[in-house]
Amino acid sequence: MNPSSATELDVPPIMRIGAARMTAGLDRMTRLDLEAHTEIFGPLPRMSADELITMAQQVDLRGQGGAAFPFARKLKAVVDASKKTGQPTIVVVNATEGEPGSFKDKMLMIRSPYLILSGAVLVAEAIEAEEIIIGVAGNELANRSIEAAIAAEPGLRKMVRVIEQPDRFISGESGALVRGINGKKPVPPGRKTLASDRGVDDLPTLLSNASTFAQVSVLALLRATRFASVGVPEEPGTVLLSVSGSAKNPAVVEAPTGIPLGAVLDICQAPAGDGVLVGGYHGMWLDAETAYQVPVGREGLASAGGTFGSGIVLALGDGTCPLGEVSRIANYLAGESAGQCGPCKLGLPSIARALAAIVDGSGGIEALDVARRAAATVNGRGACSHPDGTTRFVLSALEVFTEDLAAHVFHSSCGRPVRGVLPLPDGPETADAKQLLVDWVRCEGHGLCAHLVPELIHLDKTGFPVILPIPVPPWLEKDARQAVEMCPALALRIEADPKKRGAGGQPATPVPIPAPTLRSNLLSGRVTGQKSITAG
Repeated sequence: MNPSSATELDVPPIMRIGAARMTAGLDRMTRLDLEAHTEIFGPLPRMSADELITMAQQVDLRGQGGAAFPFARKLKAVVDASKKTGQPTIVVVNATEGEPGSFKDKMLMIRSPYLILSGAVLVAEAIEAEEIIIGVAGNELANRSIEAAIAAEPGLRKMVRVIEQPDRFISGESGALVRGINGKKPVPPGRKTLASDRGVDDLPTLLSNASTFAQVSVLALLRATRFASVGVPEEPGTVLLSVSGSAKNPAVVEAPTGIPLGAVLDICQAPAGDGVLVGGYHGMWLDAETAYQVPVGREGLASAGGTFGSGIVLALGDGTCPLGEVSRIANYLAGESAGQCGPCKLGLPSIARALAAIVDGSGGIEALDVARRAAATVNGRGACSHPDGTTRFVLSALEVFTEDLAAHVFHSSCGRPVRGVLPLPDGPETADAKQLLVDWVRCEGHGLCAHLVPELIHLDKTGFPVILPIPVPPWLEKDARQAVEMCPALALRIEADPKKRGAGGQPATPVPIPAPTLRSNLLSGRVTGQKSITAG
């Protein structure tokens, strides 16, 4: 696990604005092994739960996974639940990072794994947890790196367990991860249950994403005053941003809060063009002028109508059709539904079909009305946040890309191709994904398939099927196969997309880690003064 360059690791490079904190040492070394991590960061000071809660409150430390929940409140909720029930606690590191366009957690796992692990150990000791569980997904290199880091530290080998989850958008949701760890189907629970009350094995569980634990490490090293010496007072410190899309130099950028987003776009050579998506595929679009001026951070982006989310920044550039890009992602998000509620099962496909009709010029103003009505119907009615996030993404696109929308509605096309600037999964797990396909030589337009699988198929004005171009979700496989078997003309079939066959190898199986019992040596005594990163 010590290749000579970041290119060999196949991860985006790191860029910085200001002093390095979470990326300390990575300008000199490709990957920080245990010796290098100790040299740069030193062991963390041991802290009680009360000390950690107070310090997190002082800087208003928030989760870095998208929900931005106050870390101190989450920590206190777990401690209080443990005291109330007398049950032990568990720490869960959400390192699944299943959203396309997000790679900051993968970068940390590959290049600085001990920064995540030391933060998790610090929290585990503070709340007297005897176990740390790391939920990972399908990135083989990231998984091998975190497992190698665990194996190299005796305390971690007996304290940490790695569990792999499906590499899907919704599987990284906190409730879905807890369900997966508990041996259940890894989808968001229909009824919201706080992990702090009943998480893994129904025990009080402190669950946060990988880069949040890296922030905890930095905070413990610098303490509140030095941590808050950079960034804006209401949201101090630095953040990690995953910047791609039109970027000539995609990168993980560490930057202090409060700087203009334009500075981040410029160093990655990412022209905004028609717009910039902030917060990922549950985020919001910003027009170019706003994107260049808006301050980085939760409050700054919210003031401009955006959302920080998990720190994803996707610039669109000029050479692609904006609505075509949005339509691609809407199709993907419709296929990522857990299939637990009507808003996801029927609402999201309706939005995706309407957008596709707008883009190809067949829908016009009617399709636009359908998209808006479907979004209004879906919003606020799902069993999880997926439909709300999807409608936020789509409706903000309709607000920002007004010129492109008018060209498609009134002139059938904007004249630009869809270049695929916005990223979608392309790993080996997508190569075998099955889709519904039509043999048009056989199809006679009976329409039975649309009645059997309305989530995936609807009829056009001539009565012929229009199929949503997404893999058949697991919850629809039975209905899709029934539609194939009952097609009177034998025109329908299920098979892998020929364009994706042969993509990649097989996902890796994580190395099993023994059950934990001991503490790690990543923590020092209760005194400060060890080697520490630059305050900035």
